[in-house]
Amino acid sequence: MHAIRVAAVVDVTEAEGPGARFAVWVQGCAIRCPGCCNPHMFDPAAGTPVEPGELLARLDRVRDQVEGVTLLGGEPFEQAVALAPFARGARERGLSVLAFTGHLIEELRAGNPPGAPELLAQLDLLVDGPYRADLPETRRRWAGSSNQRFHFLTERHSPGVETVRAGGPDRVVELRFGPDGTVRRSGWPED
Repeated sequence: MHAIRVAAVVDVTEAEGPGARFAVWVQGCAIRCPGCCNPHMFDPAAGTPVEPGELLARLDRVRDQVEGVTLLGGEPFEQAVALAPFARGARERGLSVLAFTGHLIEELRAGNPPGAPELLAQLDLLVDGPYRADLPETRRRWAGSSNQRFHFLTERHSPGVETVRAGGPDRVVELRFGPDGTVRRSGWPED
């Protein structure tokens, strides 16, 4: 089994998809969208290798606090072979699985990158398309730019869950303060 190269994990967040979620940022991205909010996750040699089973054990500790898992990064589909068993394990635990990718679903279904169809088969929701700084998103939560598409691959989530509603929050940003004084932000990446 392949290890997942992990940049960061947030055990419980409400900023990275519908409901409370276990979020995994993977390390490595060859797409490198200009203006990306996570350029520190481009290097595929950085991060920490984690076996899918280890990540599932961590997920089990917060299983009762989350509705699903979110895979982002970096580029999750560059690690599709390693992420597919983790995503399958999350689904077997009754959790939804959402992934963000700079690839288009048509590429993924065609097997590019390797392992993409296997990971895609484990997803309930996919947000695809490269980030475009010149096309800011203003109507939908979780997407960074208006060219990105939401694909509802199962009936777990319905179209409209991503829509900003009048009177409701349009974006959620969470700050986490580490014991060493570091501050980590998740959610909407705008400064």
